[in-house]
Amino acid sequence: MTEAFHYKGGELFCESVPVAAIARKVGTPVYIYSQNHFVRQVQAIKDAFRDVQPMVCYAVKANSNLGLLRALALAGAGFDTVSRGEIYRALRAGAEPGKIVFAGVGKQEHEIEYALEQGILMFNVESESELELIAKVAARLKADAPIALRINPDVDPQTHKYISTGKSENKFGIDLARAEQCLGRIRELKHLRLRGVHIHIGSQILKNDRHGEAIDRVLPFIERCRKMDFPLEYLNVGGGYGIAYDVGQGVDIAEFARVMLPKIKQSGLKMLSEPGRFISGNGGVMLTQVVHVKKSAEKDFLIVDAAMNDLIRPTIYQAFHKIWPARHPGLADGGVMGADSPLTDTNLGKDAQVYDVVGPVCESGDYFALGRKLPRMEQGELVAVFSAGAYGATMASNYNTRGRAAEVIVNGSEYWVARDRETVEDMIRGERLTPREVFKA
Repeated sequence: MTEAFHYKGGELFCESVPVAAIARKVGTPVYIYSQNHFVRQVQAIKDAFRDVQPMVCYAVKANSNLGLLRALALAGAGFDTVSRGEIYRALRAGAEPGKIVFAGVGKQEHEIEYALEQGILMFNVESESELELIAKVAARLKADAPIALRINPDVDPQTHKYISTGKSENKFGIDLARAEQCLGRIRELKHLRLRGVHIHIGSQILKNDRHGEAIDRVLPFIERCRKMDFPLEYLNVGGGYGIAYDVGQGVDIAEFARVMLPKIKQSGLKMLSEPGRFISGNGGVMLTQVVHVKKSAEKDFLIVDAAMNDLIRPTIYQAFHKIWPARHPGLADGGVMGADSPLTDTNLGKDAQVYDVVGPVCESGDYFALGRKLPRMEQGELVAVFSAGAYGATMASNYNTRGRAAEVIVNGSEYWVARDRETVEDMIRGERLTPREVFKA
């Protein structure tokens, strides 16, 4: 069994650990991660693009658990970060500073200073204003700032509009005409070292030609940089490789490589990639428990102990997550998302029902699935929300004064709590009933 999450004897396992055993020990809701899935996905990218010896910089925003970051650092991964906090996390986990890139459209002066002091690989520059600010901070520190220009190639990634980043209407990157102007300014400014060109057109991309079109758009710009004697080293192709949220979805990374590799070779640059979801998405589930089964005149509800504060993707993206009981007697053995997946309509059972799977938060948008046909479930049963390893725990909140879920890492037949369940005391730390100091206008 190669999939991290699979059923055996009708019971859901993460690697060699039954998830029910984790729930008994740790409680619910809980995020459960397969460490080996994260590491395997990094290696899959390295294997697919081995002809250009890629540097894989995991996008920390997808899942920033320190235990997972440490496992990736030990596996040789670099890190794509978008804040001072994420740089700190990566370093705390053992990252090599020379394998950290700093992206994001709103870098602040203190963040730039921190990144320079740590000796990161480079900044992905997203605007002329940012270019000037980096140069100013570098001059003050008497340091050289390594940069890549993030180009907005105006390519439609054909994904959800909230995670599209490479069209001209998006806030990310610099259009090609402005990028040409930036080259002249970089030459004027001291302390800037142009090391690469960066593109990232979006996330959860399920067509393997989108990245190739984006690379084609920047190849002439790369040649222009060469003619101006800029010593480019890297073509950062971003990430966005789509994963399976349902059986039969997703694109093999080799299919992306088949289209992208000839174009990367044409650039003559080293490849850098910044995948997040591809590495983490199917490496995690959120395990929750049925609190009530509620019937109304219109429909049946499964009310679970997880809520939109734990996993907000269905609420804000209308995202689909496969949902299934953690134990379903008679279910065939097989991986959750693979070709042998038992999670199909043929295995629903004779008592299958249509449910809205909802949480206890006081919002009608607090749901994980609407009108979903599932095996019949009862109060107390464990329910797995799959493909929750990306943008789950990192986007969690304390809405309704609900503590964030515990996080558990599984490695083979062993598991450990990599983040404690948040308590009420944790949530109110830093708040005050009375003033410590009063200020006057």
